[in-house]
Amino acid sequence: MDGIEFVLAELGRNERSIEGNRGIMRNGSFKLRTWLRVVGIALFCSALPAIATPPSDSYSVVKKIPIPGQGGWDYLSVDEAARRLYVSHGTQVEVLDVDSGSIIGSIPKTLGVHGIAIAAELGRGFVSNGKTSTVTIFDLKTLKPIAEVSTGQKPDAIIFDPATSRVFAFNGGSNSATAIDAASGKVAGTRKLTVEQRWPTAPCASPSSMAIDRANRRLFLGCRSKVMAVMNADTGKVITTLPIGDHVDATAFDAETKLIFNSNGEGTITVIRQDSPDKYSVVETVKTFPRAKTMALDQKTHRLFLSTAESDQFEVLVVGK
Repeated sequence: MDGIEFVLAELGRNERSIEGNRGIMRNGSFKLRTWLRVVGIALFCSALPAIATPPSDSYSVVKKIPIPGQGGWDYLSVDEAARRLYVSHGTQVEVLDVDSGSIIGSIPKTLGVHGIAIAAELGRGFVSNGKTSTVTIFDLKTLKPIAEVSTGQKPDAIIFDPATSRVFAFNGGSNSATAIDAASGKVAGTRKLTVEQRWPTAPCASPSSMAIDRANRRLFLGCRSKVMAVMNADTGKVITTLPIGDHVDATAFDAETKLIFNSNGEGTITVIRQDSPDKYSVVETVKTFPRAKTMALDQKTHRLFLSTAESDQFEVLVVGK
């Protein structure tokens, strides 16, 4: 006898019992009707699909840091040693304490700022200024500008390479890269970029962000076709793809937790776990806010920082557990 047959048999037995005892008919009918309602609700609920409960260790927006002033934004950078967060903001760089969220200061007159590169061992920072086609060099302790050097047209992404002790600014307006000696601040040269190899990314289309797992030689490509592609960094072979949100703009890899984060302009972060170098699974989709698509990861606290604006209020979102 299955569960439903058992309930029907019990209902029949109770109804016959009530019919046999007229003295308690009114009371029994009330109890029977109540019991029928309870059983009916239980049967209805048992037919519904189970509702998943969010895991207690899931990511969410844990803090919002409002920052005065108007203007657009682009990259954020974390100085893990000095515990500072550098945030591009219109015509200046905002500098925050990465742990408390308090505003420490700013680096002004960086028109059309895009990125910030940190050379911690040299005590210097470098800002790419898209509107003036320059890089501002500043002191990491005082935040005061040291020099401003010319680049190609519209420098955008910028990185510091410890192996060569050079800063590379990638110029979106002239398809070139400018190399700067980080210690002296002198420009080593600006050269057109040439393509040596082309690696197909299909089914990933319009790749727009990238992160690397150096130990396992894996690249993670955030693609505007709403997938993240995993690629062998030595051969260019696409190993697998996983679904992500719309309009991805940044990808970050946490080497300790083996989590990959893709921040999407639709207002989400897709979190993917590296189960092994060739196996991956989507863990969760974190709700942020629309236009929160640029992101920086603090490898020490495993927290994420994203820039956005709500009702014309510029702010930094802190995402963590």
